[in-house]
Amino acid sequence: MLKVAIIGTGAICPSHVKSYLQFPSQCKIVALCDIYPEKAEKIKQDFNLDAHVFDNYQDLIDKEEVDLISICTPPYTHADIAINSLDAGKHVLVEKPMASSLEECDAMVEAGKRNNKILSVVAQNRFTTPMMKLKHVLETELMGPILHTQVDSYWWRGHSYYDLWWRGTWEKEGGGCTLNHAVHHIDIFQWMRGMPSEITAVTSNTAHDNAEVEDISIAIGRYQNGSLAQITSSVVHHGEEQQLIFQGKKARVSVPWKVKASTSKENGFPNDDPELEQLLTEAFNSQPDLEYEGHPGQIENVLDAIIENKPVLVDGIQGRQTLELITAIYESANYQRTVTLPLTKESPFYTREGILQNAKHFYEKGASVENFSDTEITTGGKYE
Repeated sequence: MLKVAIIGTGAICPSHVKSYLQFPSQCKIVALCDIYPEKAEKIKQDFNLDAHVFDNYQDLIDKEEVDLISICTPPYTHADIAINSLDAGKHVLVEKPMASSLEECDAMVEAGKRNNKILSVVAQNRFTTPMMKLKHVLETELMGPILHTQVDSYWWRGHSYYDLWWRGTWEKEGGGCTLNHAVHHIDIFQWMRGMPSEITAVTSNTAHDNAEVEDISIAIGRYQNGSLAQITSSVVHHGEEQQLIFQGKKARVSVPWKVKASTSKENGFPNDDPELEQLLTEAFNSQPDLEYEGHPGQIENVLDAIIENKPVLVDGIQGRQTLELITAIYESANYQRTVTLPLTKESPFYTREGILQNAKHFYEKGASVENFSDTEITTGGKYE
């Protein structure tokens, strides 16, 4: 029976609690920690947990016997908590984004290696039936080489969203919608498509003058073979439609699922290719539905990895690659230039200090609310 602790009991914490509670034969939540201990006490009561409450994560690590720690705190705290937890011999599941900088990611990965402990980064949207099925379709290569990829990470957040004390600043949140919302789709994009060789991007803040960071970004990725990808990250899109579209030489597929295949007429205009469409549809439908999706799916993966001593699907290297792509978007937009990947330690955005020194402020943060009374959130990822 694995003993679990959760550090940070804000809006995303219930997703972790509910997920762990689905696996009572494998784990038990024994500790909760928050700098506002009354929030941890409320989680304890709401879920009827037999858990100790701490207001300092180091006390939890020192005093509580735990095997796995979920880190659900603001991004700027992830690295220190993860490294200290790993050095204390605990496995770690850290919420997205992995950290505030690539330097911190590298330190976290190294801590996992030297302690021979699992470091997994939350990417719950991978653990959905549509995404797993689409991944399989791409791996069949039935659609031919990928020529263009379209990533639409559309969210909507009201002006007050950035009033929360740690949101909307480069120091505390580490970035805007590209880092903290589109991270899900950028993770899936690089998992399915691989890393481009260069990025050209623009960012803007169009509707949130209480935040230093962007509320929309548009990036173009280019691969060595000339194929392109466009990634739109936003918190200004009503309806929050989210999709990934892969255009191959022979066909296109997407999530939400849609398939279209074409052959060429003598004059170059398209002819439908129903046979290939049928093959692609069969490949999609051949994969079974997941028993657990979203956070429960990823937490099941982490628990199984610990118990069975096997790799996790989303490790620290995968988490770092996602942040590397996001960092390249910020660097490109900030300096209005194309950025070559992979990034090196010479990148002005490699360190947290470099980001704070160089990142453009669209506005200065005004209001600062300690906590919202309404704690309900949406996490997206339906893809229907």
